[in-house]
Amino acid sequence: MVTNETEPQKLTGERLVAIVAVALMAFVGILVETSMNVTFPTLMRTMHVSLSTVQWVTTGYLLTVALLMITSAFLKQRFTNRQLFVTGAGLFILGALICALAPNFPILLIGRLIQAGCAGIAIPLMVNVVVESVPRAKLGFYMGMTGLILMIAPASGPTFGGIMVSLADWRMIFWSTIPVEALVLILGVWAIQQYTPTKAVKFDWRQFVLLAVAFVAVMLGFNSLTTAGWLSWQFLGGLILGVLALWGYVRVAKTSDRPLLKLEIFRNPIFTYSFFAYVILQFCNIGINFALPNYAQIVVGASSLAGGLMLLPGSLVTAILQPWFGHLLDEHGAKLPILLGSSLFLLAALGFTVLGQHLSVVVIAIFYIVYSIGRSMAFSNTMTNGLKEVTMAQRADANAIYNTGQQFAGSLGTTILAALMSSIKGGGLSYAHATALGSQLAFGLILVLSIVNFGFYAIVFRYQKKD
Repeated sequence: MVTNETEPQKLTGERLVAIVAVALMAFVGILVETSMNVTFPTLMRTMHVSLSTVQWVTTGYLLTVALLMITSAFLKQRFTNRQLFVTGAGLFILGALICALAPNFPILLIGRLIQAGCAGIAIPLMVNVVVESVPRAKLGFYMGMTGLILMIAPASGPTFGGIMVSLADWRMIFWSTIPVEALVLILGVWAIQQYTPTKAVKFDWRQFVLLAVAFVAVMLGFNSLTTAGWLSWQFLGGLILGVLALWGYVRVAKTSDRPLLKLEIFRNPIFTYSFFAYVILQFCNIGINFALPNYAQIVVGASSLAGGLMLLPGSLVTAILQPWFGHLLDEHGAKLPILLGSSLFLLAALGFTVLGQHLSVVVIAIFYIVYSIGRSMAFSNTMTNGLKEVTMAQRADANAIYNTGQQFAGSLGTTILAALMSSIKGGGLSYAHATALGSQLAFGLILVLSIVNFGFYAIVFRYQKKD
């Protein structure tokens, strides 16, 4: 059944079940993004790879998701919600099977890239279903719930991974999620409906290849920092190639009647600066969820279980408060929750930076509670505030831009923080001490970015005041 593309007046039971089904698939897909972070020391020993190599288990996953996000506006027009849902669940199950049976690191990475197809499809599908199903007056609450998944799932990943490793080994991460995804698939096939008509649109491969080259080149350039340095041809060449490919995409998209990402949306300054702030929050979110479990195991000497569980209190508190964060926007506007959340985020980043060489599991857990509350309060409300500034016709494209930027920022966050954590070498330092010094640099970068975000928000609220 296809309904007219009008703004919904109320949320029916059928549409609520559809939202739940897509949200569960997105949650599981995002959960496994970071669940392998606690296994890196083990994988480094058993598969004989370095930290800069093993982090591709997370970075490659996020990068694949980002590339799929590019196509989300096209996929929404071309395929039904049910077709996308079934495809996403199928890719997850196939990828999980390959990972669970992987005899070496290359096979494990292939499985992860296939599995990433689930999150790449599910995340924009979840947001599109919410936008199509929920009245505007309640959009803040339900977008807050999608924000909860986008923040809590990656934050809970290390905890989930640590528990699975303690029960068996890292392969249990995949074996345990396969039956869950199968149940979600059954629920979705029954509940998912089509709310807007599909169109037989064509896919522009030139644009996709140019954006893919840009993303991969930049990621490979930053990944080379640990071995080649800032002035190496690998790093500079990656950045130059990435910039050229992005420039080529802009030129091609301007003359195309079906751009993958409609960049004219960036003419809206409120959307633009909200987007910049949003991707910075995601950069820090995914980056620190990579850094902290590895810091705990390498520097503090904690187990993989402790390294994952120390993030659990912050994740639980944020999960409880997340609906209230969206309610704050609905009742008081965006300024209060965004600036309050950003202040807590900055305070926690300052604590991580100042004590960067002397953190314990308990101190990390306390700082992470403050960090998680602040980031979460600002994160979902930043996206909601930006989406409210575009028309209904632009929302699918705006959603695609937000989600593409979010996933690419997350993969970049993992890569850059891994490079910083591994950047201190020599001088007779132990591996643990060198990692502590590198981690302090990583925390310092997050502190700087938290300050930069206040500048972006000042611009956003100045423009909104004029309106």
